[in-house]
Formats: sequence, structure tokens, C-alpha cells
Amino acid sequence: MAEVERPVVVGVDGSDSSMHALDRAAEEARLRGLPLRIVYASLWERYGEGAAEEKEAEERVLADAVERAARWVPGAEVTAHPAPEDPAAALTAESHTAALLVVGHRGRGELASLLLGSVSLTVAGRAHCPVIVVRGKGRPGPPPGRGGRIVVGVGEDSGSAATVAFAYEEAVLRRAEVEAVHAWRCASSGLPEESGPYSRRREEHVRRAADTLEAALAPAACEYPGVPVTPRPAEGNPRDVLLAASAAADLLVIGAERRQHTLGLQLGPVNHAVLHHARCPVAVVPRA
Repeated sequence: MAEVERPVVVGVDGSDSSMHALDRAAEEARLRGLPLRIVYASLWERYGEGAAEEKEAEERVLADAVERAARWVPGAEVTAHPAPEDPAAALTAESHTAALLVVGHRGRGELASLLLGSVSLTVAGRAHCPVIVVRGKGRPGPPPGRGGRIVVGVGEDSGSAATVAFAYEEAVLRRAEVEAVHAWRCASSGLPEESGPYSRRREEHVRRAADTLEAALAPAACEYPGVPVTPRPAEGNPRDVLLAASAAADLLVIGAERRQHTLGLQLGPVNHAVLHHARCPVAVVPRA
């Protein structure tokens, strides 16, 4: 029996944010040659009053989404699926069989003052496949063959393999370049010989950061030798370094640093800050 292709899944609810996510998902599906699965999740069936109006609105949103996606990726396999359940739970369940999950940064029911919607944050923290949260510039990215920059954050440990591989794969699809960023900080010892911009302590931190980047990039660089890559050790707080890099990026790729919480899996503080404040779309990649 032939293996079923894993689709690119996108969550829609009729909001402008979800339509931007739909555009991104359609492009990702086209670049990968994969089906596009559009999901509208809502709990309207649990309520009697207004259920008919909600069902009509759902059908209209899904029909409009399919038509919009078909214009973006003519000839691609596009399907629409209503899900009568909590949106975060429905999309997290979809992630088990998806190649990629795409969501907007804020849904229809979110307050305008929120930096990131609760559904997007929950899905990014719990999904079993890579998730792209479309925020910041909002556009899908430069057309393939016209360049672009994929920034990937590399951590201290050895868990960056999946994150780096995803960044390289995106770069191949878009004929873009990769900028690999590793943030480091050097605490001063207070000794004169170990202070200042050219101290031995700083030199050691710079060397260690360069070694970390080289080790993290080596497997993907061997697999994708044609991808231009710039390793960039950067002094500073990881949050600030990644947010600064997002200003000139078409996509920022980070690993899913998840922590167990009383409410379930939650993203680490750096990921949380990046998802709230990045100036470009953010890809969150589960660690293998």
C-alpha cells in the first residue's frame, strides 16, 4: 500500500490573521508538492442558540478559504474540514499526521491588544510537527529563486539538529540563504586582564560559540552543500539577539524548548518572547 502523503495543515476562522496563514500554508504546500488541508475548528455545535448562524458562517469561511487557496496553488489538492471541537485541541491532533502546521498569530475572537493568540501559543507549544506562526511581515516570503533570509537559532546543547535541518530545507525550497545565530554572554571576573573587548575570557566565549555553530551546522551543510550559510556568534541575551535578527529575516526558525507545567507542556521563555514579539513569521520545530 502506498504511503499517504502528510499534508500541510492550516487553521482558519475567517480572521485576517488566519487568511495570511492560509496564504503561507498554500505556498508551503506548493513548494513541497503536498496536499493542503484547511481546518475550521469551533465548538458551535455545543450551543443551541445561534448554531445555525455559526454553521452557515463556518461553511462560508471554508468555501472562501478553498477558493482563495486554489487561486494561490492552482491544480493542488485542497480539502476543507470542519472540526466541532476546541481549536487548539483540534489543530494539535492534526499535527500527528501533518508535515507542517500553519496558524495565524491571532484569531477572530482574540482581543486586539493581545500580542499572540491563545490558540497559536498552545499549538506552537504542543504540536508534534513543525509549526509556522505567521506574524510580523505577514507575507509568505520572496518567490523561489529571488533570495531571502532564513534565520535559525542554535542553542548550547546538541538538540538543534531538527531545527537546523528545517531551516536548510526552507532555504532549498526558496533558494534562500541561512543565517545561523548563537547567542553568548561573558560575565566579567573583575580582574583587569580579563576585562574589556579583547580579554581572554571573551576570546574563549567567542571560540566556544563558533565551535557550537560549526558542530550544529555540519550535518545539514553536508546534506545541502549548495545552501549559502552565515554562522553568526552574537553577544547578548538570546531573546534580544533573535528578535533583532527577525527584523531582516523572512522566517525565524527556533527549536521547541518545552517545559512541563501544571497546565501541560509550555514553551520556554525565549520561545515565548520570540513568538510574541518577532517581526517575521516564526517556525517552531519539535526536538527529535
